Amino acid sequence: MADMIEVEVAYALPEKQKILTVEVEEGTTMLDAVKASGIEQEFPELDLAEAKFGIFGKATRTPETDVLRAGDRVEIYRPLIIDPKQARANRAAKAAR
Repeated sequence: MADMIEVEVAYALPEKQKILTVEVEEGTTMLDAVKASGIEQEFPELDLAEAKFGIFGKATRTPETDVLRAGDRVEIYRPLIIDPKQARANRAAKAAR
């Protein structure tokens, strides 16, 4: 029997956040852990094919091959509504008024 590890899967909307703990086999990829967590049932609008992923705030480009370690927290990122540079410029312009 393969060794099991515990990881977390996190996703947040402005009005709802969820962190699910899931036990997976050692060698499990990020994407497989996300699917095993059942987070899609909590957030039916979540499209894993289009989502961006990271571990503890560090984005990854290959969630289908990145292997998790015990204690990792997989984060699923929402698409940006506005470019961060533009948001800062808007805030600066507003403050200058």
